[in-house]
Amino acid sequence: MKITDLKCAIIGKNPVVRITTDQGIDGIGAGEEAKSYLKPHVLFYKDMILGEDPRDVERVMNRVRRMGAFKPWGTAVSAIEVALWDIAGKAAGQPIYRLLGGKVRDKVRVYNGSVRKHLDSYSPEDMAANMKWMKDQPQKFSIIKQGIAFHGQMATRIPDFYYGEVVTGTRHPNRGPMTERGLKHTIACVEAMKDVLGDEVGLALDVGPGVIPQDALKLAKALEHLNLMWLEDMITGDYTPYVLADLYRDVTMRTSTPIHTGEQIYLRQNFVDLIEKRAVAVVGPDPMDVGGIAELKWIAEYADLHGIQMAPHGTGDGVIGLAALVQVCATLPQNYIAFEYPTGNPDWWYDIIEGLPPKDKIVKDSYIDVWDTPGLGIKFNVDAAKKYLREEDADFFDD
Repeated sequence: MKITDLKCAIIGKNPVVRITTDQGIDGIGAGEEAKSYLKPHVLFYKDMILGEDPRDVERVMNRVRRMGAFKPWGTAVSAIEVALWDIAGKAAGQPIYRLLGGKVRDKVRVYNGSVRKHLDSYSPEDMAANMKWMKDQPQKFSIIKQGIAFHGQMATRIPDFYYGEVVTGTRHPNRGPMTERGLKHTIACVEAMKDVLGDEVGLALDVGPGVIPQDALKLAKALEHLNLMWLEDMITGDYTPYVLADLYRDVTMRTSTPIHTGEQIYLRQNFVDLIEKRAVAVVGPDPMDVGGIAELKWIAEYADLHGIQMAPHGTGDGVIGLAALVQVCATLPQNYIAFEYPTGNPDWWYDIIEGLPPKDKIVKDSYIDVWDTPGLGIKFNVDAAKKYLREEDADFFDD
């Protein structure tokens, strides 16, 4: 079997990869909905993989893996990797999880990072009301994540939240020491949300990047009594092209609140410091940024050897990313907590992808049952999907 083409189309907002072969089997992968600009980056790899056997996933990946980088520049490589596994599974007549060593679990726990509505304000009262809305959703999520401080608009909309110039219009650019007012406001919001959840639902918090190490420690210690699931990406993280493991370690070793990072990190090599120094309690690579699903599995296993938990990121990965997460998370060791549940955006994604359970039955009591169909277990309804293709992508489904 040989690869005959690598295609990329922006469907909705997601960059979607399709790899075709000379035996009529194709594979799909996709990146986050926020990365519609990545089509040229995907096609950059085309001449590197044409003529290769897609079932030799690692051999093909060795040709392209070194040509990626931290989020968002690992997405193209990651989507290609997922598409290769999709082909390998279809060719073998097996779900991807069997090719990765088989299932550890028959259903995978997910946490909520994407089923949400707009926050009216960043007051404790409104954040508590928003949390109640998420708690009441039919998926009955056992863990809910919310953005606070420098993740989202709290730091820019609460007056005198931190010492520093407020920058707007780019991705999470703000950083600086929190004022006493800012720190107290953050704590009050967390306490209000936790009052809603009680001990029935775990609360995880996306906090940065942008928190200085001293404030990260202050906040983590001030919240110890709330038994949070984790504080995520405080010092570095989303769209940050470095790790700073030593700074994370200094916080982690001095608090009982679990510290989490990893969604922006590309490749296993860039997790070595975090894991070997035990700089965090939880790592959260995104399979569509880290280099793919096999890369995520390797990181999970190495983290497990060091007593570190795994909670993969995935909020914007769409329904193709959802399928990839289900397959790989079924195989992860027992340090697995839950993955961040991605949804289709726009909602018509559920009309153009076949193989998923009905939208309102995908998640039941915070779990997704692992399906057994070959490859990713999903495919496009081509006739339904074609009407959403842009003019320049009209040949996406042609062989």
